[in-house]
Amino acid sequence: MISVLGLDIGSRRIGVAGCDRTGLIATGLTTIENKSFVYVTEQLRQLVRQREATLLVVGLPYTLDGTKGAQAKRVQKFTKRLAKALSLPVAYVDERLTSVEAEQQLQAERRPIEKNKGLIDRRAAAIILQQWLDSSRADRPS
Repeated sequence: MISVLGLDIGSRRIGVAGCDRTGLIATGLTTIENKSFVYVTEQLRQLVRQREATLLVVGLPYTLDGTKGAQAKRVQKFTKRLAKALSLPVAYVDERLTSVEAEQQLQAERRPIEKNKGLIDRRAAAIILQQWLDSSRADRPS
């Protein structure tokens, strides 16, 4: 049994995803407005409690050449504070182009995305978490 939350951290919104108890499938849960650190922490604390989460998987926005740019450093700084406040460990996933992939998936499903950026954030968080679930499953001995 596994319970992990995936986060797509942006300056305006944070997409949140969770996984089923088997750790096979990630789904978007919600979008949290990034109003303040205290607000975000409280919203996530409730989700951590409800889902009994034991780990945060956070998308790290590397630059296209694979280096950590200013945004990746901001995300790491924010995540370190968050992990401490929630008393949870963190795993990072390279999230380059997950928002683009999320938009493409939603367009393929014919979902209107222009007015609902939160939907993209949730889907991106699910993609980030799914990448982690798939790679951690591949690393486990069978």
